[in-house]
Amino acid sequence: MRTRSNSGVRLDYYQRVVHKLILDHQQPVTGLFPASPDNDHAWIRDNLYCILAVWGLSMAFKKIADQDEDRAKTYELEQSCVKLMRGLLMAMMQQKDKVEKFKSTQHPLDSLHAKYSSTTGRSVVKDNEWGHLQVDAISLYLLILAQMTASGLQIVFSLDEVAFIQNLVFYIESAYCTPDYGIWERGDKTNHGLPELNASSIGMAKAALEAMNELDLFGARGGPSSVIHVLADEAQKCQAVLQSMLPRESNSKELDSGLLSIISYPAFAVDDPQLITKTRDTIVNKLQGKYGCKRFLRDGHKTPREDPNRLYYEPWELRMFENIECEWPLFFCYLILDYCFQGDKNNISGYMQKLENLMIRKEDDGIKLVPELYAVPPEKADLEQCQPGSQERIPLGRCPFIWAQSLYILGKLLQEGFLAVGELDPLNRRLCSEKKPDVVVQIVILAEDNEIRDKLIEYDLHVQTIAEVAPIEVQPARVLSHLYTYLGRNKKLGLSGRKSRDVGILSTSKLYSLNDRIFAFTPQNFDYEEYYMSRDPALLASTFTANVAFLGMSWKQMLGRPTITLLATQYLLDQGKIPMAMITTMKKLKSGYINGTRVTLGNLGDFLSTSAITNLSFLGSQEDGYPDKLNPQVQSYLEEHLLRSFSNKLSFLSRPAGAPNARMLKRRMSVRGAIKKTRSINVDSETLGMEGEYVGPQLERKPSWLEVDAHYGRSPSPDDARRRSITKGTSTTGLGVGSITPTEVAKEKLPTPPKEQVLINKNIPVIVRNRTASESQGVSYAEQETDELVTMLRETESLDEQGDILQYLVDTHGLEFNTGMTENGKAVTVKDLLKSLYEKACTQKLWGLVRHTAGMLGKRVEDLAKAVTDLLVRQKQITVGMPPNNEHTITAPLPENELRQLIHLAYGDDESTAMLTQELLVYLAMFIRTEPQLFLEMLRLRVGLIIQVMATELSRTLSCDGEEASEHLLNLSPFEMKNLLYHILSGKEFAINSVGRGNFSIVSNKSHRYGKKSQIILESGQSLQGNIEDIPPIVEPDRQGQWLRRRRLDGALNRVPRDFYPRVWGVLEKCQGLVIQGKVLQPNLTQEMTSGELKFALAVETVLNSIPQPEYRQLVVEALMVLTLVVEYKAVSHLGGTITVEHLVHKANQIFLEDQMRCNGDATLCCAKADGGGGGGALLCGGAAGVCQHLYDSAPSGSYGTMSYLARAVAALLAERLPPGAPVECAIT
Repeated sequence: MRTRSNSGVRLDYYQRVVHKLILDHQQPVTGLFPASPDNDHAWIRDNLYCILAVWGLSMAFKKIADQDEDRAKTYELEQSCVKLMRGLLMAMMQQKDKVEKFKSTQHPLDSLHAKYSSTTGRSVVKDNEWGHLQVDAISLYLLILAQMTASGLQIVFSLDEVAFIQNLVFYIESAYCTPDYGIWERGDKTNHGLPELNASSIGMAKAALEAMNELDLFGARGGPSSVIHVLADEAQKCQAVLQSMLPRESNSKELDSGLLSIISYPAFAVDDPQLITKTRDTIVNKLQGKYGCKRFLRDGHKTPREDPNRLYYEPWELRMFENIECEWPLFFCYLILDYCFQGDKNNISGYMQKLENLMIRKEDDGIKLVPELYAVPPEKADLEQCQPGSQERIPLGRCPFIWAQSLYILGKLLQEGFLAVGELDPLNRRLCSEKKPDVVVQIVILAEDNEIRDKLIEYDLHVQTIAEVAPIEVQPARVLSHLYTYLGRNKKLGLSGRKSRDVGILSTSKLYSLNDRIFAFTPQNFDYEEYYMSRDPALLASTFTANVAFLGMSWKQMLGRPTITLLATQYLLDQGKIPMAMITTMKKLKSGYINGTRVTLGNLGDFLSTSAITNLSFLGSQEDGYPDKLNPQVQSYLEEHLLRSFSNKLSFLSRPAGAPNARMLKRRMSVRGAIKKTRSINVDSETLGMEGEYVGPQLERKPSWLEVDAHYGRSPSPDDARRRSITKGTSTTGLGVGSITPTEVAKEKLPTPPKEQVLINKNIPVIVRNRTASESQGVSYAEQETDELVTMLRETESLDEQGDILQYLVDTHGLEFNTGMTENGKAVTVKDLLKSLYEKACTQKLWGLVRHTAGMLGKRVEDLAKAVTDLLVRQKQITVGMPPNNEHTITAPLPENELRQLIHLAYGDDESTAMLTQELLVYLAMFIRTEPQLFLEMLRLRVGLIIQVMATELSRTLSCDGEEASEHLLNLSPFEMKNLLYHILSGKEFAINSVGRGNFSIVSNKSHRYGKKSQIILESGQSLQGNIEDIPPIVEPDRQGQWLRRRRLDGALNRVPRDFYPRVWGVLEKCQGLVIQGKVLQPNLTQEMTSGELKFALAVETVLNSIPQPEYRQLVVEALMVLTLVVEYKAVSHLGGTITVEHLVHKANQIFLEDQMRCNGDATLCCAKADGGGGGGALLCGGAAGVCQHLYDSAPSGSYGTMSYLARAVAALLAERLPPGAPVECAIT
């Protein structure tokens, strides 16, 4: 008998256990594990967790190998791992067509299956019979494949398999916006088969993408063609969404123990140590019990009250499962591994003790087994519900539960020192939350030609031209995105390579080598040809600094420094000069720091040794057997795309000599304002956000000369657009309904012309033709005049006038209409004219015209779909269109063209506002990426309302009427627009400076008269003193209207106080419903949803959004807060029947007016009259919804504050509802 060291004996014991419990069940043909002896289905996820113990044990044996048979055991265990991994690979490769299809559709029915037959590796259920789309399972496969390959196992054998795995990377790279069924295969917790965005899937995908990046699947024996490439930006997007979701799992699950696999082993997907701790603590506090952790709150699986005859639950049933959810010992295994990686011995032994007490000993050989779950016995369910944790539970489900058993064995191997944590994690993922040294961002500025280089030298900025950096080639980002479409192509497997065209700033900040050439790429958001926002130098400068800050934060797990290559082109010049915004930014760069990020400015050649360089070897012709020769298609593409200069001067609108004649002048009057008529922004303060709901006396609008001229093709307003969609006429006959006289038509909200136009107008007789005249005549009349219009178009200098004429031509003839002009022998269409006008407006920085023509040309904002997705995946919903009748809600990511259609549909013919909406969505996405804290407590972004509030703010600061304000708004440069939006989101006061040429700049006010706090600060009811201390006693002139403005902003942004929705949930528990605007919040919502659930918050918010006036909505929110205090202090046991929240607000208003009359306050001038206020008539002060303007403008706190009036109103309500003589607890804080 040979002697065996102690460690050897102990490992032999584990080897027996692993053999008995795991390897005995491995199918000899496919290598897969069946779910149980009587179910031969093999789940990808369970199989992967099963094999981890085998892999761990093989590495433990490799270390002690004190005899030859240990080496043999090591090899046998390793090959079992390889066999399983290849078995799964073969099963997935049989579904290669699904992978190809899913890349473009992301449809649940096109996804890879979640389980296969363990005997044949073929599919076992149909596409629609199971929730197959589980991104986390495929991601886990890639992650473990990467870790095993890094540990020295050879799993992938051929380049075809490499191509397939590269396509699996594309399969998961959109995980951040792909709703799936998740780790428990259920989707929404009612189990109706609705997929949702799951944090655990996104985290696993992020880990897999990072692990796979630059990994050679052939291990040490591979070459460039077996390397997997991942675009760093895709992992970064997953990271950002994960950060915004944790500790929430999804819309219906406010928390899930499955997140333990994300914050720790195996994924290590979170790099913020505080967020890791917060998530772990929340799970331990809310879900951990004596027998393990619950999977999520109200999980009905295997509980005694679950109906075993159906898969799904009714929404109202979920309440029955509260406190009796099953507890899973599996999660103790995750926690043990988590503490092993942290090296926390006390917690390891504590949890190991708990787990071993729960394990069940096998009769025959005494091996301890981990059961699947512990459930409450049926007869004890009621007792457990009343007193959670008091009852003994019984083990149910599979025993042993191999997933948990495997993790338990790993934990034991780590605890007893047979494995080091680094061996289980050869890619060092566990270090991602360690502090890293600061990133230095390298910046290269190149001039397009010598002329620009010389202009920069004047400012002491020495740069190279494109010609001088040769042999390094500089290309725009779209070339890189095209090259990446060749990645993963494989003819034999029918795989087409990468579908997404998006390359982010992380990808363009690397240099790329291809054979012996080196490429640098300029960032995607600097592609000038695409979009007008890149024509505003100030915006470009601010985007650039944001990019640098982003790189400083997000450049992780990459060798080398990031390099941003910028191109100074002719486009940037403003009237031949380099704009100041650019110069100041470049000067800052020379200082070595910009907004706290370290930068270094230099030449490309100097940075070659320090940059991150990626090899584009996949562009070779591997499949034709010439890996070193470029693919011929790529060769020709690159030759075409060597940077061309982009200067094309258009000369259609050059002006012939000769003065305009009188007839022209008259003709000109009929098209003037054509663009203005398409506007739909409404700023009249009484009707902010509520056209069609205004109850006061209708303001009589005088018909202006513009409208009398209506039948010369008015461009229709959205109201007509609605009417027209019924009559299907052209825009000239849009109003041809019976014999309406033009003066009746004219009750449109149209601008009255400025004075000088009116003067001209008096001298020109305007013929009013009756609308009953036959339409055909009108049309021919228009045709006669078209050539005159075209001549006039060439004569006029003013771009605005050219815009009006073109708007008229588009309305009457459409974009493709041939104008009869020719340029270089080609006929010129209206569209060509518009393009050239767009170019000129861009050059002259006439932003209102730029937006309008861009809208008419159907130009798109760079990456609108991506911006919308960025907002949605961070759990914000978006509405576009003007409230209250035209709002369209976007709740799921849409493709670019559908989004554009939806936005244009929402605004009718108002091209400028449709364009502005797209622009604002891009800014909102920028802010949510860089400053997510601006969006706290906001669930829905209502872009239409935000536009109206922006216009209201302008009209307030510039003291002009709404019409002018919306003109000013549409004429703000993109940078100022972004700035204004920022000030509105952050609630900062601002002032407006005029900067000549009708442009404005927006600057923060230095006077911080009140902090950026939400208006109601009731931290669990402590301080009712809101922010009174912050306000100095000096009354500045514009202090009036300050609270009204705050309420209007918060109401328009849908901002609510902290923990508002969970507290409303508490109020609903105590009454029979809340009524707001005639819509009822039923108390049964609390049966369906938990208090922290996002679905509940959205339900409350939908009801609140039916209130059209933002400031009134805010008072309703304040009223609800007072009700939550009554409930939280248990002043009464129950609030009685349904509560109409608006009654409380009106009651508070009534008490306020009585007080005002007593002390003769400001409101006596408008509403506080002896006859009991303005009763049914309109309020003199124009307060929304019949509430006095002065109440809206009161601070929340103080004896005359809104809170005290609302509290008195609630007290009055309780007095009515309580039986007389019932005691009321009065706790004074």
